[in-house]
Amino acid sequence: MSEDAGPSVLEGVETKGLVVDYRYAVERTDHSALASGQVLRSAPGFPGFPVRLASELFQRALAHAKDGGRARVRLWDPCCGSGYLVTVLGLLHRDRLEHVCASDVDDDAVALAARNVELLSTEGLVAREEELRRSARDFGRPAFVERAEAARELAEGLAARGGDLPHEAVLADVFELSCPVRADLVITDVPYGEMTSWEGAAPEEEPLQAMLESLGRVLPAHAVVVITARTRRISLPEGVHALERLKVGNRAGAFVRARDIAP
Repeated sequence: MSEDAGPSVLEGVETKGLVVDYRYAVERTDHSALASGQVLRSAPGFPGFPVRLASELFQRALAHAKDGGRARVRLWDPCCGSGYLVTVLGLLHRDRLEHVCASDVDDDAVALAARNVELLSTEGLVAREEELRRSARDFGRPAFVERAEAARELAEGLAARGGDLPHEAVLADVFELSCPVRADLVITDVPYGEMTSWEGAAPEEEPLQAMLESLGRVLPAHAVVVITARTRRISLPEGVHALERLKVGNRAGAFVRARDIAP
């Protein structure tokens, strides 16, 4: 899976015909509580993301970020959609995070993301549990009771890992960034033309490279940027070398340092 990285803990595991190489998320944990539409909110046109892969990406990126000696990091997804990715990572890795930010150019996306990142607080999860229990009573559907129990368990896990995680969801066009952004890690799954597409000031040609250049202008030099997409390979600007690359199923990913993509 990884082109530029060294040997991993688990190599050559065959899964549905695909060779998957995980270094960190090596245990097959039940993440059904984090499925899109269960406790986390979803909407048509806002896809989720594989939870195990999200955890693997985060931990690989964190290993690069720790080169700077930071115990806890600030995470940002600039193409957040529903905010699913940062919310999942916040719930899984609260003890390694200081702050998460979700941003998007679409008003509906940011509104949905704001409701999801609220689940990174005890108050938000308690409110979600109560909402699901009301739905169970009103509609007589046992599935809502199970989702309510999952929200309670997520609240217990969040408390055990450090409690409420500071968070925000903001409206921003990733192609027109101008102010410095305090983030140590950027992890984002970019539009790929099936359920999602580029919006805002996206150029017709090479939008991914334009996005990376924009990120390079506003991020601190030490920040690590992780880009994934449903493609065979992530194309980087000329002269930019990946810290590492990976390929899992129909998604490719690339890790780069912000200083290397700065204009």
